[in-house]
Amino acid sequence: MDPQRSSVVPPFGGGNNTIRAAIMVVVMIVFSGYLFLWVMIPTNPYRLNWLPEIRKQTTSTYFGTIQGATYLMFAFPVLLIAVLGCVYVHLGKKSIDNHTKGEINGNNNNHRLAIWKRPMIIKGLGIVTRIEIAFFIMFIALLIWSFATYMRINFATITPNTAANKGQLVWEVKLDRTSDWLAIVGNIAFVFLFFPVTRGSSVLPLFGLTSEGSVKYHIWLGHIVMTLFTAHSFGYVIYWASVRKLHKLLEWKKTGFSAIAGELSLVAGLILWATTFPRIRRKMFEVFFYTHHMYIPFVVFFIFHVGINYASMMIPGFFLFVIDRYLRFLQSRSNARLLSARVLPCQAVELNFSKTTGLSYGPTSIIFLNVPTISKMQWHPFTVSSSSSLESDTLSVIIKGEGKWSNKLYQLLSSSIDRLNVSIEGPYGPASTDFLRHELLVMVSGGSGVTPFISIIRELIYTSKNMKCKTPEILLITSFKNSNDLTMLDLILPLCGAPSEFPNLDLKIEAYVTREKAAPPKEQENTKIRTVWLKPNPSDAPISPILGPNSYLWLGAIISSSFIIYLIFIGILTRYTIYPVDRNTNKIYSTSSRALLHMLFLCIGIFIAATSAFLTNKSRNAREITSQIQNMEGATPQASPNSSFYYNADRELESLPQQSISQLINLHYGERPDLKKILFERKELSVGVLVCGPKKMRHEVANICSSGLAANLHFESISFGW
Repeated sequence: MDPQRSSVVPPFGGGNNTIRAAIMVVVMIVFSGYLFLWVMIPTNPYRLNWLPEIRKQTTSTYFGTIQGATYLMFAFPVLLIAVLGCVYVHLGKKSIDNHTKGEINGNNNNHRLAIWKRPMIIKGLGIVTRIEIAFFIMFIALLIWSFATYMRINFATITPNTAANKGQLVWEVKLDRTSDWLAIVGNIAFVFLFFPVTRGSSVLPLFGLTSEGSVKYHIWLGHIVMTLFTAHSFGYVIYWASVRKLHKLLEWKKTGFSAIAGELSLVAGLILWATTFPRIRRKMFEVFFYTHHMYIPFVVFFIFHVGINYASMMIPGFFLFVIDRYLRFLQSRSNARLLSARVLPCQAVELNFSKTTGLSYGPTSIIFLNVPTISKMQWHPFTVSSSSSLESDTLSVIIKGEGKWSNKLYQLLSSSIDRLNVSIEGPYGPASTDFLRHELLVMVSGGSGVTPFISIIRELIYTSKNMKCKTPEILLITSFKNSNDLTMLDLILPLCGAPSEFPNLDLKIEAYVTREKAAPPKEQENTKIRTVWLKPNPSDAPISPILGPNSYLWLGAIISSSFIIYLIFIGILTRYTIYPVDRNTNKIYSTSSRALLHMLFLCIGIFIAATSAFLTNKSRNAREITSQIQNMEGATPQASPNSSFYYNADRELESLPQQSISQLINLHYGERPDLKKILFERKELSVGVLVCGPKKMRHEVANICSSGLAANLHFESISFGW
């Protein structure tokens, strides 16, 4: 290790790290026990001994004979992990700077796990690491184990005599049971379905994951859930047809399982599922976006179908998702303060928003944008190109016109407009990065894939200038179709706040223009970047953390308090409304009514807790936001775009990035980069290889890094918005 790097010692946070280590131990114990429970559910010891005893001990007039045991075994462990995760992430943010953290914690662990982190390309799964494959295989093994155990135990009790007693054949009884088990096994995947898409999750960071990087797990789980649920449904259709009971398809029983609710849930799920396949999603994104809201009837009718007693096993993940979704709704109700836009000749635009100094985020973070002028419903993710360290009061995103929505945005900003209403959710991203552990960073991008690398470079500019640790060398290999696209490289530096040179940052840029054989004549060049200064409304607010600087502690309070409120309401409901009628038999009070009331009180608990936390932090942030807006009023040019003042300011602002960045660029026309040669020639001990761009490019780089011919290459695929 470099002596300069090894000398970096966190100035504080040792106690925090000890607490975080203790939290992680507790989380691992609870999580292991939770997984062990799912392994044991199909077995006789669980069904005949453990479950009856636990239900006996937890039966009460407040939670009935089933609900208390379900909460204890399936809801409490997950919510405990989520609350502990909030404390863990909060302490991680407070302990040491993200860069230093990545430096200190990254080296040994990552070298030890280097083999397991090597990428693999598997058809149907895409680029995955060996760790992901190992966990995927273990999860599939859990599903197979559960199904096989149910089959072994139950098939042993099915004989010609037992089937004849029901007036059925043996195969019909087995089909009935098999269809049931398919749904039960599908429920295991359903338990984890919503964790990867909870953007502000406190659970994912415990396992080193982000919601953006975990979307593929949501896709895998979704395919498994819908495959098993569809097989379950068709199995029952065949079964009911064979025993001449197709009328059961139209049953909605007062108690027990409701067939119609299950069918409605399946229909919603199939509509959603049909639009998730890559070809449809890419060609018809709007269809995919709108149909994905079918998850609401899918989940609601699923709960009506199985009843709340059974659905409570799957509820925790969805409960955390609803909390996150409601907080995002609250954040998106106000317009963000859009200060300016840099309009590029390559159909790209950089939006510059005001943000509070208390909002910090890591490189490669993502925000979701809504522009009501274009569409009131559509939200699109984009990678943040700014650095919260380098630009303390602004946040920037770069958007390339590659679809209907983004092209309309470019046209709007290219016209003469004074302001633009924009709502924002986020930013979301990694709590920390470990780029400093490498001697060299090789960033490979195609087209707009350069965007996340701009945020990394800006972060490293700040690190090289302000922190006492060595930054890695940077080699940016970027490919564009046309020379106009090269203007995106001028956005590496922000409008303001960046140094005029890179004294401590070793940055080299190899830019390839693939569809042009030579540089165009100067008279044909169109490299002018136009800055559009906007005039926000007084009500437009700087982007701020939805729950303040201690957002994860507030999130932990929301999770715990909202569930407690829900339990109080349900306890009162059960004791004074359901129990006098049902007497804990679960055979009299309507299953659908019970499920509806549970869903209602769950939402009420979330509404009370989350709204209270939001309003408390909103009032605390109001003074800082007001002061910041007043300070910025004089900073925004008030002249019209046609005035000489506007033009001169624009020219002065843009000359610095173009002059300093152009000296670092080595241009190649009419060719593509030989990535294999470039990467294999690097002899540094640790080379971080980051790639963002088209699927073919990502797979090519992944194959190079996984070939085993260069042990010093460490691959990472970067997610970015459209």
